[in-house]
Amino acid sequence: MRSPIKLGLTVAALLAPVIAVGLFQKAAAAGAKPRNGPEIVTEATTDQMVWNAVVEDERRIFVSGPRWAGGTGPQLARIAGTRLEPYPDAGWNSWRPGDDPSRKFVNINALHQGPDGTLWAVDTGSPTFGGDPLPNAAKLVAIDLASDKVVRVIPLPPEVARGGSYVDDIRFNGAHAYLTDAGNPGLIVLDLATGATRRVLDGHPSTVARADRPIIVAGRRLNGPDGQPLKVQSDPLELSPDGQYLYYGPLEGPWSRVPTRLLDRADVGPATLAAAVEAFADLPPMGGSVMDTAGNLYFSDLRDSAIRKRSPDGTIVTLARDPRLHWVDAMFLTGDGRLLMPAAQLDRVAAFNGGRSRIAWPVALYSLRLDPVTGSPTKR
Repeated sequence: MRSPIKLGLTVAALLAPVIAVGLFQKAAAAGAKPRNGPEIVTEATTDQMVWNAVVEDERRIFVSGPRWAGGTGPQLARIAGTRLEPYPDAGWNSWRPGDDPSRKFVNINALHQGPDGTLWAVDTGSPTFGGDPLPNAAKLVAIDLASDKVVRVIPLPPEVARGGSYVDDIRFNGAHAYLTDAGNPGLIVLDLATGATRRVLDGHPSTVARADRPIIVAGRRLNGPDGQPLKVQSDPLELSPDGQYLYYGPLEGPWSRVPTRLLDRADVGPATLAAAVEAFADLPPMGGSVMDTAGNLYFSDLRDSAIRKRSPDGTIVTLARDPRLHWVDAMFLTGDGRLLMPAAQLDRVAAFNGGRSRIAWPVALYSLRLDPVTGSPTKR
């Protein structure tokens, strides 16, 4: 029998978060169940926010979204009834061009809850899509959810968050954390004790988006602002339940794996590390992923607005497929057995559509309730 899934400590995101305050409603009762399919519950909606990252802690939901998606609200917010409250406070969400970016959010790309419950925000430091990080802007911000206070800021120096970098997401493993760079292909290793960061696998084929794997969203090829097929380098990542391997890949796939014991050692040379990279899974373009403690990988398949689960034996099954699940991004497994799914619609933002947004409002946060043993959706 598969071990019960322990839900609640992982979240993965693609390109970023933004939050604009507007019509926002908690709607947990507004479920819709396709015939013979699982019930997809609408947790919340907004008519102004493009969210693509979510974390829940003791029934408090935190959301974020990319500034370049067009939002005008806070970068990080807590859902409070019908409102979005800037989190941890208005000051951190008050950045404007010309401000000192070291103590304000510029562009949050991911949220992740660490093993100790701390909420971490990954700030790319660039307010525009494809732009370079501003000086002193790229950073990791740790927030204590008990006090609602920032307890640590780790700057990402220019030799790590380089020109063209888009620091994407983070995973924790003992004394270290790992990040992907979706702009400059490569991984980043963080020493949590010292705050020191270093790049590894720079330009390695496992981190580079392949020209023969375009991003297809609901049957349509996604192009960048230049009209050419959009390429997103090393983006999704997950940690094996035993902490022995880091799984990662470009948004377009495929995924690879590398032993964390080698990532953690600064004395391991580039050739040795590169030789240790192995193929993991030939997965399709995905918006976001999350892995449970049994090693099941849940991911959103951009090609047909589906949520799928890859078991440790490589078997892939479809959990839900629905047009509402359009570009589901950084999913989150809650403690009470729900899979939270922010439908970001990132392919519809103005940057990818000739300057005109095609987002179908309202943007919604959905959920599926999962069986605690099988990890499959429950049916009512």
